[in-house]
Amino acid sequence: MSKLLIREATSADAEAIRSIYNHEVENETSTMDLVSRTIDAQREWIAARSGAFCAIVAVDTAGEVLGFGALSEYKDRSGYRSTVENSVYVRRDVARRGIGRQILLYLLEMATVSGFHSVIARIEAQSLASRGLHASCEPS
Repeated sequence: MSKLLIREATSADAEAIRSIYNHEVENETSTMDLVSRTIDAQREWIAARSGAFCAIVAVDTAGEVLGFGALSEYKDRSGYRSTVENSVYVRRDVARRGIGRQILLYLLEMATVSGFHSVIARIEAQSLASRGLHASCEPS
């Protein structure tokens, strides 16, 4: 894979993020969403995220979005305040090139720097790629 830049997502990335996400909604069950996102909903999702919870994108040297990720509050119970959930999505045409791993490692670093102690991923049993990705990033 050529050089990747990981940066905070902006509203200009909304269509690319929406396209990646909606592909998963329409073709897989990993999102647990049943309805595709509209462009307005995607822009709102990006705008609502900040700090440790900002959305990030992985872009190639031409600025094309290849994947995205985010940390989210895991549960609203106070005992979980140091726990976050990660989400990683990669365009299918560039899958299995290490992009998801770079996004996940970036998110794990963001979580550590932000003072979170636990990062959780909800992964469906059939999602072997996601299970493998997360296993490959486990601390030793």
